Amino acid sequence: NLVDDLTETRGSGNRECVAQGSANILNGLFGGMGGCAMIGQSIINVESGGRGRLSGVIAAVALLVFVLFAAPLIEQIPIAALVGVMFMVVVGTFAWSSFRIMNKIPLADAFVLIAVSAITVYVDLAVAVIAGVIISALVFAWKNATMIRARKRMKNENTKVYEIWGPLFFGSIQNFNEKFDPRDDPDNVEIDFIESKVSDHSGIEAMKGIANKYLELGKNVKFTHLSPECKTLLMKANPKFADVIEDSIDDPRYHVVTDLLDSEI
Repeated sequence: NLVDDLTETRGSGNRECVAQGSANILNGLFGGMGGCAMIGQSIINVESGGRGRLSGVIAAVALLVFVLFAAPLIEQIPIAALVGVMFMVVVGTFAWSSFRIMNKIPLADAFVLIAVSAITVYVDLAVAVIAGVIISALVFAWKNATMIRARKRMKNENTKVYEIWGPLFFGSIQNFNEKFDPRDDPDNVEIDFIESKVSDHSGIEAMKGIANKYLELGKNVKFTHLSPECKTLLMKANPKFADVIEDSIDDPRYHVVTDLLDSEI
């Protein structure tokens, strides 16, 4: 958050989203047009010494007064003066240090930085943020798709263990499937997910496909060290997964985007 960086504090993003969303809904009921966070006004507020909630309230009330009662006076201010104010806001907002690290950061990050800056200038900030998030998400998915690994070892004469490392999701299922050799593997196979996490339905389908390949060859397969969230996803997809999932006290617990922690407490 830009304001958090300037004030060296930490705000509540969730509270801001709820407040802004509620205000936009109320605004729409009166025929108004919804808005988003005003970076320029926030920077001016912070640079002028505003730090508490009162500063934001006064800024909002002053803006409302200007719109309702002082519009004729505002019209007397030359556009050039307002442009100068906004230029100073831009100078204070833009991270000029980015140019010094341009040749030191990954190429993908540099592309996102340039793309977001260009879209902000030629379109607007909201579109630039959405584009930046989409590009970053695609880059992240591409990188994680190549990170999945499988370390193979023999547990005993008849049991082979695949220790999976990395996230299992739609982008990594091809590499995941290439790690296994159902036809030449021994009769018992154990797939260990203690360093991995099943993230979506594509990952579930990949696990289902691997399990079916071993079962069709008359071999036993077990999935071990799955988190409770992964087990829930698998069981919802197919209750027959219960036959190949092995519970252990060492099963990982992530507690990310889940209510499991509250229920355990």
